[in-house]
Amino acid sequence: MAEFEPPATPPVLDEHAIHVWLLALESASDHRAVAAAARALLDRLLAAYAGLDDPPQIARTERGKPFAPSLPDIDFNLSHAKDHVLIAFARGQPLGIDIERIDRRIEIEDLARRYFSAAEADSLERMPAASRHAVFLRLWTCKEAVLKALGEGIAFGLDRVSFGLDAYGFPTGVSTLDPDAGTPDSWRLALLEPAPGFLGALAWQGPERRVRTFRAGRDA
Repeated sequence: MAEFEPPATPPVLDEHAIHVWLLALESASDHRAVAAAARALLDRLLAAYAGLDDPPQIARTERGKPFAPSLPDIDFNLSHAKDHVLIAFARGQPLGIDIERIDRRIEIEDLARRYFSAAEADSLERMPAASRHAVFLRLWTCKEAVLKALGEGIAFGLDRVSFGLDAYGFPTGVSTLDPDAGTPDSWRLALLEPAPGFLGALAWQGPERRVRTFRAGRDA
């Protein structure tokens, strides 16, 4: 799992890489403040990657996925939880990213049986009780990341993509997938631990790419 470090110089985004940026806000008081900071960072990074003086216009697909109409070669996706934001960028590669708080209060057993595949729910119940919450959230972030890469929302069905788990409860990759979303072996997954108390996942359908992680400063 990669470390998120401030870049020494502005990174070059090539067609073989995916860049993931973390923004950790210390004084954001509400959802609107976090959303505004996320949008400001997105604008600055898109302009930098595209070599523009001004940020491009952002639009949304019918399913709500953001994109820049004037930059068809740059794909991006973002997610935020509490006061932390993740934004991923790639050239010519749709992708999805998700971040969740580990202390999020949820009824994991009920949600797993309702939204996960039967195999995933069974695997979750076999995990030690102390680790079950983190296992659930890792699975959730992975599912969200795949659906966002597809340009879909949760309405697509979290149970239509499932993951294998290793002995410690870490997702090992897509195991079964609805035919509308491609084949399991066409998907790539990167598990992220962007900050203490947070879990994340990055997903894309296509060849392997080098994932680079960066931490944005207050003036990034």
